[in-house]
Amino acid sequence: MKRWKKIRRKIRYTTIYLLVRFLIVISAVVPRKVWLAVFGFLGGLSFYLATRSRRIAIANLTIAYGREKSKTEIHRLARNVFVMVGKNGADIIRSYRITTRDSYEKIRMIYGAEHLEQAYAKGKGVIFLTAHLGAFELCATEMAVRGYKPLIIGTAMKDKRLTELLWRQRSKLGAAAIERGKETVRLIKNLKSGGTVAILIDQDTRVKSVFTDFFGKPCATPIGAAVLALKTGAAVVPVFLHLRQDTMQVVTCYPEVELLRTGVEEQDIALNTQKFTNIIEAEIRKHPDQWLWMHERWKTQPGEEIT
Repeated sequence: MKRWKKIRRKIRYTTIYLLVRFLIVISAVVPRKVWLAVFGFLGGLSFYLATRSRRIAIANLTIAYGREKSKTEIHRLARNVFVMVGKNGADIIRSYRITTRDSYEKIRMIYGAEHLEQAYAKGKGVIFLTAHLGAFELCATEMAVRGYKPLIIGTAMKDKRLTELLWRQRSKLGAAAIERGKETVRLIKNLKSGGTVAILIDQDTRVKSVFTDFFGKPCATPIGAAVLALKTGAAVVPVFLHLRQDTMQVVTCYPEVELLRTGVEEQDIALNTQKFTNIIEAEIRKHPDQWLWMHERWKTQPGEEIT
């Protein structure tokens, strides 16, 4: 039984890997607007086919918006989430073909770039705080084309080939991929020398976490961004992406976050992780159909988190 399970898993991941490679190739010859429209349609279709993901998305949206929206509105929003995942996923696939700043800037607009420049100019290191919102993988592209050479912290995928493919994408144009929970010393040295790090803290993962309030309900939130900022004194600059109706990718950068310091380490970590979570929630509320609601964000219960 275990052997057949292993074989099935290998076949499944091989199929996914080959499909992704194929899509990367053909994305270069299909007009972008057509490409996004097709994937938007497929995303909408998957809303009806991917029953488990649909159930999770609707449950999460009910937690977040149950007091503000009717069941019909939540159901409609959930479907839009799948459509936008399709469209943003299409742009992430196409971005594998982007090799120059000029080709990248044809599809995106940026607001608040001065906040990046001001923080970086201080020379104390910068932590780009982002989330699984929109075509979030383009955050690495944005920082790389600007010459910041960020270290991108992420979780390895279950298939080694898919992980390598993703990390090659993140590492092109000057960025470098770092597996979550590893090479901490390298991260700290990088920031203390004025380097940059991009980190996402909006998913429930098996890493050191604290409970924060997110859409009115406690959830386990990774403490990595707060720990790095407090240890190194690096500036924390929120950076988010969303897809506009005219198909332009929009990068929004916010002013450096002022860290809270009480002198008690655990309290400082918890307070700043909550502050970062508040910023992420506020951005999600602006574009609720572009966050990955299919993730079990409230899965870990109090007492189960890694401390």
